[in-house]
Amino acid sequence: MLIAITSFILLSCNGGTDTTGKEFIPTSIGPRAEHPLSESVKENYRQAIIPLYQNMLLKTGFSGGILVAKNGEILFEDYQGYYNRATRQPVDSESSFHLASISKTFTATVILRLYEQGKIQLNDPVNNYLPGFPHAGISVLMLLNHRSGLPKYEYFMNETITRLIKVKNKRGKWVYKKTYYKDPNRFQGMATNRDVLDFMIRNKIPVAAPPDKRYQYCNTNYALLAMIIEKVTGQSYPDYLKDSLFTPLGMKHSFVFSKRDIDRYVPSYNYNYSPFRLESMDLVYGDKNVYSTVRDLLIWNEALQKGSFVSLTTLENMAYQPYSNENRGVKNYGLGWHLYFPKNEPPVIYHNGWWHGNNTVFKRLITDHAVVIILGNRFNRNIWAAGKISSVFTGLADSTELEE
Repeated sequence: MLIAITSFILLSCNGGTDTTGKEFIPTSIGPRAEHPLSESVKENYRQAIIPLYQNMLLKTGFSGGILVAKNGEILFEDYQGYYNRATRQPVDSESSFHLASISKTFTATVILRLYEQGKIQLNDPVNNYLPGFPHAGISVLMLLNHRSGLPKYEYFMNETITRLIKVKNKRGKWVYKKTYYKDPNRFQGMATNRDVLDFMIRNKIPVAAPPDKRYQYCNTNYALLAMIIEKVTGQSYPDYLKDSLFTPLGMKHSFVFSKRDIDRYVPSYNYNYSPFRLESMDLVYGDKNVYSTVRDLLIWNEALQKGSFVSLTTLENMAYQPYSNENRGVKNYGLGWHLYFPKNEPPVIYHNGWWHGNNTVFKRLITDHAVVIILGNRFNRNIWAAGKISSVFTGLADSTELEE
């Protein structure tokens, strides 16, 4: 009860209150073991992981890196495929992959760090930080928990418009066919975060739903949060994460891809090995564009487990709490994290990702201090399913499909 009251006070006085009538859910992070895991325990875990890895990933043409750890100790790690097929550079422990939506965990946690420092109030309207933002009634908190009602920038800014038209097929039957054409009013070129905001202002892009009416996962929210970070810190989002997060934590192979990195772009690959070239939305960050390695993500997990970047109180009482309780079920969304609360089982705090040929898994069993990290650069739906390797820690079969 005391924890719940503390959480309510923290949100009410300092950050922002949720209006969905949510019930506080205990998500206390498990204590770190005082002693290292024995070699026999680690070997038992490893022998349980190997057949799952072989069946779920190796047999399906996995290209990427995987790391499974408990109490900060690596139990299993492997690398397969080519990082750069053009040069035949193999994937290894220093291969930095596009994290796709796992990037949101960094954006959200930086916002919460600035909140703890008193530099941001979560209840503040967005236009307090981004002058000209065209919608009233949307707070920073609503961007974090995807309750802003904003539409997706990758749709409203895209150069290509898709429409269904009615045509007759060869048998003379009327059918619907997709047609594609370029809209001259759409954004041309490679967009930045500033372009997203300016496009919304200039074209008076309407909301998709009233603010705080419902949960709707939307990349626009996190592109705007990255701009708020820039406004508050006076640094670019890539530089702030480098100076205040990656370097202090020792994440040596992590960075945010931006315009200055175009010349070193290495493509990801479709299932048929065709490379993805840079496209119009590839310079927008905050929702995506963090690059990292499986070992660096283990460092990130440890910082979150210890509360060394943002306090455990803020993580447990705010970031890991559900904000979309109008959606019934065991799945929910916190502040930068997907949440899974199975009945009579420990909570799962996770984020998966998908951008071009990259699909990624960051599945955290915080009460067991265990994590499954999978980063791929060749599109493979089995990567998301392979998050079920976490079953070696629970001893229970995992049949849940977790969002990518």
